[in-house]
Amino acid sequence: MSDGRQQPRATRDDPEAARAREAQRRATQLVADEEDDDEMPRIQVSRRTLALGALFVVVIIAFLAVVLPQIAGLGDTWKQVKDGDPVWLVIAAVLTVLSFGGYVMLFQGVYVRDGFRLTVSESYQITMAGLAATRVFAAGGAGGIALTAWALRRAGMPRRAVADQTLAFLVLTYAVYTAAMVLGGFGLYFGLLPGSRDWAITLLPAAIGLAAFVIALLLALMPPDLQERLRGRAGEGGRAAKILQKLAHVPAAVSSGIRISIQHVRAGDPALAGSVAYWGFNIAVLWAAFHAFGEAPPWAVIVMGYFVGMLANLLPLPGGVGGVDGGMIGAFVAFGGESRDSIVVAVLTYRLFAFYLPTIPGAIAYLQLRRTVARWTQERAERKEAAGVAAAQA
Repeated sequence: MSDGRQQPRATRDDPEAARAREAQRRATQLVADEEDDDEMPRIQVSRRTLALGALFVVVIIAFLAVVLPQIAGLGDTWKQVKDGDPVWLVIAAVLTVLSFGGYVMLFQGVYVRDGFRLTVSESYQITMAGLAATRVFAAGGAGGIALTAWALRRAGMPRRAVADQTLAFLVLTYAVYTAAMVLGGFGLYFGLLPGSRDWAITLLPAAIGLAAFVIALLLALMPPDLQERLRGRAGEGGRAAKILQKLAHVPAAVSSGIRISIQHVRAGDPALAGSVAYWGFNIAVLWAAFHAFGEAPPWAVIVMGYFVGMLANLLPLPGGVGGVDGGMIGAFVAFGGESRDSIVVAVLTYRLFAFYLPTIPGAIAYLQLRRTVARWTQERAERKEAAGVAAAQA
């Protein structure tokens, strides 16, 4: 009897059996994690959708090229296009490619870590498809962030990691934006940089950017597990405490994203360099556009006019269409130094290169991403089958 009772214990203590059970547990967890995928954002892409998207781009370009100048009393503005320097236009095209190369570099630096792997080609597909989703297919029910999150989940990244790294991605992207606006604004206002000292387009944006930095640093001090800490009190404090506990999720998540972005900077990984390259080359496209049709303003003025104009992205317009164009034109007119016609042509040329034309490779990347996701799905099915075989053998 005693031997019979000892045998199961010996089996439980057997190292080989323990390793087999651990392998089975991991295989089961792998299958569960991979089956826990989000559904694809409802972006229906067909020939009709692509045709409508292309028509959207054409209509917007026609509006900016024909209607806007007439409304603004700039009927002769586009006559300057024939005098544009083709060398500078080619330079603008090259700088556009480099800008999006920096964006892919930023994406790789943020998401490809801790054992999670994506090829450069796959990162390109996700970033450019997200661009197309934001600018053309947003009315279909998903923007660039939703599409990016879906693709990363399909690639095997855990949901929490997707959320944390996406927040870090946004922090690293807009930290460079804000820093440039702060340094450029204060530099112009205090006469350290050449250009207008008008407080409305120098000091005010810089102050807003500085306030954003202060708020971000304060949020970074907030514990990322704040929601969990308040969970116990929520049960004792009634309805108000429960609402507070739920609301704590947003600042806690932002705090986690800021902390992760700081880790990226301290580690010296290429993420921050990718963000600098993305914004720097993008601004350089505007600089080249100015040179194509005349003289470019001082660099500090270009940087501030660019970023102040980009604030129009906050307007509820698809991709900032029209708002950013008008915002940039208005900012450069306020800075002075260039003819209004030259400013309009330069800004709209910049938008053509940096915003409208990239929607075409973005739509193509979206179709490529769908094939890539299908391949990931097949590979996941093969791993599931292999996990089932391993579990059966164990």
